[in-house]
Amino acid sequence: MKTNWKALVFVGLLSSATTLAGFKLLSNDSEKDVIFKEAQSESLARFTSTGTPAGAPGDFVYAAEATTPTVVHIKSTMSRQSSSREQQIPDIFRDFFGDGFGGGGGRSAQPAEATGSGVIISPDGYIVTNNHVVEGAQELEVTLHNKAKLRAKVIGTDPSTDIAVIKIESKDLPAVTIGNSDAVKVGEWVVAVGNPFNLESTVTAGIVSAKGRGLGIIGSSRRYGNNATPASLASVDSPLESFIQTDAVVNPGNSGGALVNLKGELIGINTAIASPTGSFAGYAFAVPSSIVKKVSSDLIKFGNVQRGYLGISLDDLDSRKAEEYGVKVNDGVYVRDFTDNSAAKAGGVEKGDVIVKVDGLRINSIPELQQSIGLHKPGDKVNLTVNRDGKEKDITVTLRNRTGGSDIIKRDESAAVLSSLGAQFGNLTDGEKQKLAKFKHEGGVKVLSVEGGKLARTGVEEGFIVTKVNGKAVRSVKEFESALAGKEDSMVQFEGLYPDAPYDVYSFGFRL
Repeated sequence: MKTNWKALVFVGLLSSATTLAGFKLLSNDSEKDVIFKEAQSESLARFTSTGTPAGAPGDFVYAAEATTPTVVHIKSTMSRQSSSREQQIPDIFRDFFGDGFGGGGGRSAQPAEATGSGVIISPDGYIVTNNHVVEGAQELEVTLHNKAKLRAKVIGTDPSTDIAVIKIESKDLPAVTIGNSDAVKVGEWVVAVGNPFNLESTVTAGIVSAKGRGLGIIGSSRRYGNNATPASLASVDSPLESFIQTDAVVNPGNSGGALVNLKGELIGINTAIASPTGSFAGYAFAVPSSIVKKVSSDLIKFGNVQRGYLGISLDDLDSRKAEEYGVKVNDGVYVRDFTDNSAAKAGGVEKGDVIVKVDGLRINSIPELQQSIGLHKPGDKVNLTVNRDGKEKDITVTLRNRTGGSDIIKRDESAAVLSSLGAQFGNLTDGEKQKLAKFKHEGGVKVLSVEGGKLARTGVEEGFIVTKVNGKAVRSVKEFESALAGKEDSMVQFEGLYPDAPYDVYSFGFRL
């Protein structure tokens, strides 16, 4: 019986050394640097306290001792508005996210807190976590393994992988060793370290159940309510899902925590669970460390992720689809069509080809292909092996960026600020302006849609009119954008109302 993962899976806000080589991943003097600890190839036996051989169900003491000092507790505080609509959220999610998530009539601004985990990736304070742990946060507080509490700031987020990087001001911190998630095998023992239920440094163990899981949960699960999923990714191209599935127990608060092998090497960041109740039911999913390393380094260096694109429309294959498409193989990824300025088409890929390898590595599914390509930046060359009319052919493709070029795209600071709000804005009509004037409002900008992001986390709904930013009136979208210009990583206070209740003015703020 085929499991319907989309029906089962929701991403929490699960929140509601060895011989090491220092590896300087980012070495351009004009950019920020981060030092990662890279794993060396070592025999597994020496990393278990009992000396048990690789593959045996040995003890997990070494992995736990090596990892727990690197895992932190994250508390994010935001202001949000409660709404009568929240009462419609099913009790299953109300229980999962904690008291105060729903209930109560009308709208009112309320402080809200979410908790999760994070993993220190460099001695100078860079921490990787999930985007949904920090999304919309007004303040971030990190608690280290030694109980020290420090304020953190967001360095960058990537909703398409649900990965974020934050930073605390500290030195000589214990940093996790980055392992090779591509080398992880199904059936291998793994350890999950996090802060479920606000219990610090909890360690659980299990095995890798599967790899390359594409669940369709990033950007497609808004139906579960404001806090049930990461920010909606309607405006984000190509969510990248290639999860490691494990049966290690993962519960609320584990989100952003470490999944490590018995050597204590990071092989994934715990992100999601599949459960009908909101608590662990045997299925947990982690973003592979290969993706984590790529995304976090890009966020630190460029402020956004540099992803290479093939520019193709794809379909997974099985025997039925192979017959339907008239191809000679059942495994691989079928090329249905091309986007404008497609790198694959320019490189010689044709409609009807089946991609079976990337740089010599076998590709069986779309998630595997997305992961292989997503680890590259625009301008990189990749070797695709395609099956065309029953014969394999190697094609070299130069990847392009999302605009069809090959240049590195640096973050537009003003666009990044607006994007973080997760909404579309429009100017008021003359009639709306006249109505507001009767209540001594100078004008405003209307929220046309809420697609996730920080406004969604505060409870703002479609139709809300922002009248002031930091106490200054805004009368148009242009004035609104100007008021937010240069405010990244700053506290911003918003004031506004709903047109059906112009006497009720709401004020809320958060850090952009």
